[in-house]
Amino acid sequence: MTILVTGATGNIGRILVDHLLAAGRTDVRALTNHPERAQLPAGVEIAEGFLGRVDSLPDALIGVDQIYLAPYPSTIEPVLELARAAGVRHVVDLAGPPENWWYPISVAVEKSGMHWTHLWPGEFMENSTMWAERIIESGCVREPFPDAANAPIAMDDIASAAAAVLIDEQTHHGRSHVLTGPETLTRVQLLDRISGAVGRPLTFETVSRQETIDDLTPSMGDFAITYVDGLESSVDNPQQVDRTLTEITGTATTFAHWARRNVHSFR
Repeated sequence: MTILVTGATGNIGRILVDHLLAAGRTDVRALTNHPERAQLPAGVEIAEGFLGRVDSLPDALIGVDQIYLAPYPSTIEPVLELARAAGVRHVVDLAGPPENWWYPISVAVEKSGMHWTHLWPGEFMENSTMWAERIIESGCVREPFPDAANAPIAMDDIASAAAAVLIDEQTHHGRSHVLTGPETLTRVQLLDRISGAVGRPLTFETVSRQETIDDLTPSMGDFAITYVDGLESSVDNPQQVDRTLTEITGTATTFAHWARRNVHSFR
């Protein structure tokens, strides 16, 4: 009954391993491209491999019953073919709904013939660390849409939900779980929560769309345009809170709590 966690040294996969162990699972196998520096907990079986190198996966899939599938769209079809051939019964994917760039993962998983559960998270709270350099240097964040709003979710909460789905799998077969944080917040409100955590005033300066794209392109590449367009669309269509996370795990991290827990990122 082995659970294979792909991307096990990535942001969510690594936390998922901890949640599964904390729940008492002793059948966790972690897929990592660099096992020599993975530093995974004792008791976790380590398999060398990477979703982007399909030929590295057959050995890792031997005896696997369930798989947590990190988002890697470019190889999704051959990965799923290997998983099904290896006898995997249930795929829990981190993907997205039809309007999301990760939606092709959801489609491929549903066509695979295996049981499936989709996890469709909103924006990660951790994405706010993109502001860290400006906050540290000037105490000022510069963006074009102060009223853009969403319901960001902590990566730890996503991992907790994934663990719950893997442990109580039959409850979640064939379900698409929209995962959000517990409150819808504007960009200004997010910055206000960070200000409270760091203990000093922070300001939001409204600048042009193009200026923000130019500022983000060195780190995001062409995705900077998509990201800024997403912010603009959430001005008139703010993401609403979905209670699925609390139904699955019983709790949801507020952004203020996350900011206090991660205040070192902004100092």
